[in-house]
Amino acid sequence: MPRVTRSGSVLAFAVVVAVLAAAGIAWTAPQDAGPSGYHLVKTVRLGGTGGWDYLTVDPATHRLFISRSTHVIVVDPEQGKIIGEIPDTQGVHGIALVPEFQRGYTTNGRSATSTIFDMASLKVLGEAKTDKDPDAVLYDPFSKRVFTFNGDASSATAIDAKSGKVDGTVTLGGGPEFAASDGKGHVFANLEDKSALVKFDSKTLKVENTWPLAPCESPSGLAIDAEHEILIVGCHNKLMEFVDGNSGKILGSVPIGPGVDANRFDPGTGYAFASCGDGTITIAHEDSPGKFSLVETIQTKRGARTMEVDPSNHHLYTVTADFGAAPAPTAEQPRPRPAILPDTFVLLEFAR
Repeated sequence: MPRVTRSGSVLAFAVVVAVLAAAGIAWTAPQDAGPSGYHLVKTVRLGGTGGWDYLTVDPATHRLFISRSTHVIVVDPEQGKIIGEIPDTQGVHGIALVPEFQRGYTTNGRSATSTIFDMASLKVLGEAKTDKDPDAVLYDPFSKRVFTFNGDASSATAIDAKSGKVDGTVTLGGGPEFAASDGKGHVFANLEDKSALVKFDSKTLKVENTWPLAPCESPSGLAIDAEHEILIVGCHNKLMEFVDGNSGKILGSVPIGPGVDANRFDPGTGYAFASCGDGTITIAHEDSPGKFSLVETIQTKRGARTMEVDPSNHHLYTVTADFGAAPAPTAEQPRPRPAILPDTFVLLEFAR
């Protein structure tokens, strides 16, 4: 076998890093996997300007749909690049995918609309009108409706997923932040301003229950173990709380970091996740139905407050950027956010 010199190894390594950089993929130093096995495997430089909110994955293609203030970018994580976009989604927050009709729906906060697009071609097909300030969005396969959750209007808009026509409105009794469907005819939403969880019938659009979430305060992220009807709630007082979706009973909680904005549950592994703006993701495990234990907290990057889990390969994705100094406070903005530095937006991919 030919002898490989140290200088030759360094040169080969430099070539690999250069090739990855040219493709927009940053070299990621190997990390030791913790108890869950999750560790950072790839950093993809996406660039661009503006903020971001939710991520949604298509498990069939592994494509990620990421909201970017005025448009949605579509990313192929394997290629490490942007492969398309859905334009003119002003103030976009969320994206819901409807594979059985090959459609996607966004929530456009500034225009109080939902853009309807073709999942394969990404062509815009139309628009549905929502109530004011649509934020979270989901597809409920039981009713075959898309629901947008309208923060300022304290409501949910029901849209027929096939036709794109509005079917009705649910009055929620508080400002919704995120939502989840059990696929059996029930939809749940966090009421952030009430620190409560509301449950409604996805067919009749009638509210069935509203439960207090104490000790949880200002619930944000929400996920569900649909098989066992267990809700996973992210709370701004640094808790991930577990709630029985039949009774509203609080089953337990684990500590998380500050600034939670997303929760996910992977039924294939039994892991529940909470992503926080301090640069952490807390992982808990469902040891038995309704009984969760803390596994570990992994490091991401400051600002990586939203995330997505691909249930087909169990990969975990989050996004963030670099930040500059915060502008001076004003009467309109007493607590201004730090400025996002242009072209620093990145996708972080974790695997087991």
